[in-house]
Amino acid sequence: MKERIKEVLTGTSASIVVRVYGSDLEQLRQTAQEVSNAMKDVKGVTTLKVEPQVLVPQVSIKMRPDAASRFGLTPGIMMRSVGILVNGTQVGEIFQDQKIFAVVVRGEPHLSADVTSLRGLMIDTPSGAQVPLEDVATIQVTPAPNEIKREGASRRIDITCNVDGRDLGSVATQIEASVLKNVKFPTGFHPEFLGEYAEAKASQQRILFLTIFAVTAIVLILYVDFQSWRLVGIITLMLPLALLGGVVDVWFAGGIVSLGSLVGFVTILGIAARNGIMLLSHYRHLQSEENVPLGSELFLRGAEERLAPILMTALTTGLALVPLMITGNISGQEIEYPMAFVILGGLVTSTLLNLFMLPVIYSILPVSPVSLPASPASQPSDS
Repeated sequence: MKERIKEVLTGTSASIVVRVYGSDLEQLRQTAQEVSNAMKDVKGVTTLKVEPQVLVPQVSIKMRPDAASRFGLTPGIMMRSVGILVNGTQVGEIFQDQKIFAVVVRGEPHLSADVTSLRGLMIDTPSGAQVPLEDVATIQVTPAPNEIKREGASRRIDITCNVDGRDLGSVATQIEASVLKNVKFPTGFHPEFLGEYAEAKASQQRILFLTIFAVTAIVLILYVDFQSWRLVGIITLMLPLALLGGVVDVWFAGGIVSLGSLVGFVTILGIAARNGIMLLSHYRHLQSEENVPLGSELFLRGAEERLAPILMTALTTGLALVPLMITGNISGQEIEYPMAFVILGGLVTSTLLNLFMLPVIYSILPVSPVSLPASPASQPSDS
């Protein structure tokens, strides 16, 4: 599963990919080797390799323009004729017994395997005469790569590696710095740093932006409901404190903030905000509706009456994550396991803070009952 995720991100199963782009194939392979040399000294790099390109024999036909022009031949006419005689071309189809058979016209089979016969291949000229192919083109067998990969109309080659003994982020950062410092890229050549770390970094930036937007929206909605910036400030102050448990869990797990961990932090923000709203709303109700004065009675009664809903929220969420914690960080749970780890730690701190610290902050920054909206039952009667 982990390798599948990496292949979707970059097309390879490696954690870090340095993709070099360039026009000249020989220079591209040389630059790729220089990049590999710059990467191998970085601590934590394992299974370093340059994308292999096996050289295979290939027939090369290069037209001689001066000789071809004497016979009225152009590159298009000549290569079309050679292509038809050597590789063949489809001229039609035959339908028989509900099957389709292609009709192909091609030259003798030995033309594609015998260079001598290919040199003597007769090419039709516009005048109607024929000329041997060797009179207008240079034919030779040359080594050529078995595969040339392109992306964005440019040739490219990958240098890949995995990480062991260090966190992925620090190794990827050091590799980027080492490559840019030690490798001089010719004009028209440039590297791209891809892989699991690059995609995770981009995802983290998107999540951070969306989280800021969501927190802003939460603050505005809270003000619309409470009509008090002081109450909104109390809940907002509790949100980062509720993340302490998740931060501690990440630190114990090695200090690596993954995409799953970020999702866990966002989840904790939602749960902490819900519990804080529930408790503060009840405090407001007790003050405005039941005239309970600000003090220990208000805090104890409010916490006692909202203890069950808050604990039920924490327990149901926590118990749902227990199977992920028991099975551990196995294949297929690369995202869910760190998320569950962070959520469980955040649930503990957010629950304790809402029950014990929120009343303290509320007592330091009290909200006057006068500023709270009065219910219809408390309005004075006209009589």
